[in-house]
Amino acid sequence: MADQRLVADLVVERLLAWGVHRVFGYSGDGINGLMGALRRAGGDPEFVQARHEENAALMAVGHAKYTGEVGVMTSTQGPGAVHLLNGLYDAKLDHQPVVAIVGQQPTTALGAEYQQEIDLSALFKDVAAQYVQAVLAPEQAAMVVDRAFRTALATRSPCVIILPHDVQVSPAPDELPHEHGVVPTVPQWRPPRVVPADEDLEAAAAVLNGGERVALLVGQGARGAGEHVRAVADRLGAGVTTSLLGKPWWDETLPTSCGVMGHLGTTASGWLLDSCDTLLIVGSNDPWTEFYPAPGQARGVQVDLDGRHVGNRYPVEVGLVGDAAETLTALLPLLREREGSDWRSEVTDRVRSWHDLAQERAEGPADPLSPERVVRALTPRLPGDAQVSVDVGSITYWYARHLTLPPGVPAHLSSTLASMGSALPYGLAAKLHAPDRPVVALAGDGAMQMNGVSELITVAHRWREWADPRFVVLVLHNRDLAEVTWEQRETEGDPRYDASQTLPDFPYAAYADLLGLTGIRVERPEDVDDAWDRALAADRPVVLEAVVDPDVPLLPPFPGGREKLDSFRRGLAQEDDGDHARALLDEQARQEGADPQ
Repeated sequence: MADQRLVADLVVERLLAWGVHRVFGYSGDGINGLMGALRRAGGDPEFVQARHEENAALMAVGHAKYTGEVGVMTSTQGPGAVHLLNGLYDAKLDHQPVVAIVGQQPTTALGAEYQQEIDLSALFKDVAAQYVQAVLAPEQAAMVVDRAFRTALATRSPCVIILPHDVQVSPAPDELPHEHGVVPTVPQWRPPRVVPADEDLEAAAAVLNGGERVALLVGQGARGAGEHVRAVADRLGAGVTTSLLGKPWWDETLPTSCGVMGHLGTTASGWLLDSCDTLLIVGSNDPWTEFYPAPGQARGVQVDLDGRHVGNRYPVEVGLVGDAAETLTALLPLLREREGSDWRSEVTDRVRSWHDLAQERAEGPADPLSPERVVRALTPRLPGDAQVSVDVGSITYWYARHLTLPPGVPAHLSSTLASMGSALPYGLAAKLHAPDRPVVALAGDGAMQMNGVSELITVAHRWREWADPRFVVLVLHNRDLAEVTWEQRETEGDPRYDASQTLPDFPYAAYADLLGLTGIRVERPEDVDDAWDRALAADRPVVLEAVVDPDVPLLPPFPGGREKLDSFRRGLAQEDDGDHARALLDEQARQEGADPQ
């Protein structure tokens, strides 16, 4: 048996044929056959053990986001399979190609209420709606693996392979017979060239040429098309805003870059989308529809590779289904040049005003330290070859508003699912792919307590293998689930609920020291710059613990944020200790142009 090639070996060989060199997971009896095959493969593909299957799944999604490749995860049946769901939904909602290989009890036991038996096809049928399939015969294995990968790439979605234990350890067929019911297959998929029809490009150009105040909304579909987007924006004299997912794929240092749009966006982006008369959406399906132009305010054109997204957020006149780079290249010659327009001058003025306002806020009063000050201080220090991962919570707001990414620096997070705990798994995936590049992971204390603390163990276990040992984890320590606290005030007009919002204290920097990493704790504004400099120059991973004020408001940009003020104030008025937060909120509202109350 030891020398015999098994179905599990065939699966591993097929992974290599698809270019997979890293599998994230956690072992268990239901997947032991695959573990044996990975062991026999001698480290290629490498098996990366996370501390929890959910984190392994998030690592696989992170791998897909940073590399553009298919991320692969594996787990045993039952609880292991259930734990993968969060990462799989993260991939589904952010449109990332991942494949999960999930163990299952022997086929002879299925239907018997066997230990850890779950109907896995039913479990995964929503999250892996494009393809979920159990391998019930050795002759089926190669076809299912190939189809899962092709489907993941073609639809940019998660796919699931269910691999019962008895099938894993069955002898692999040397050659498939050429007969009815046996399907030959090949591990290959090549992306198509997708360009809209000429008449549709002309119709889009007519809309864009007719506008006087043009805005671009750039999403993750612009990956690899930054220069094309810039050429179109320059030709149209347009202001540019991005979705959260689009932020890394646009040069935010440009004078017409208004920053991220939406609830956690910038004042400049709010003004841009409220003032434009024409909107070009490139590769974005951002859900914050209330921050788009009001229907009827602006004529719209949309470019998206997935036709299902066209017109999905805004009633555009012309939807162009095509690759962003190819489509914009074809569109550019049809657009008329705008030179010295008043609109472009107004956009650049608003961008300068936003940067001044952001700096003022970062230097504003806070007790003991402003989280905006901490994140903003990273911008001039972020290495040009860094990779950034971002968690979910108030940290996402500060990243969106205050961290300007050098061109070419990727930054990723769980955006549409918005699953807390993504920063460490994503950062590890980035580091394992490019161990010669520094990683900066940005997280709040809620996300760190959810799963970040456990994955610091993985960082401590692996960092000596990395060519560049720098892996800096910023933890904003405020002992509060700050985003939800502000949401309770904003959406419900309710006061902060201590029982749900208060976090137990935890010594993040001291814990890093305990693991053999470096811990730095900072509580004073004058120490922030030095703390970042020390962290980015360290000879090992660092946990930078910044003790920050939970009362710094998460006020949406105006004009959309104006209607939230009354609700914020109602909630704060019911809190015994709400005066400090109310003062900070009123100051931000004043900066946005609201009348004091």
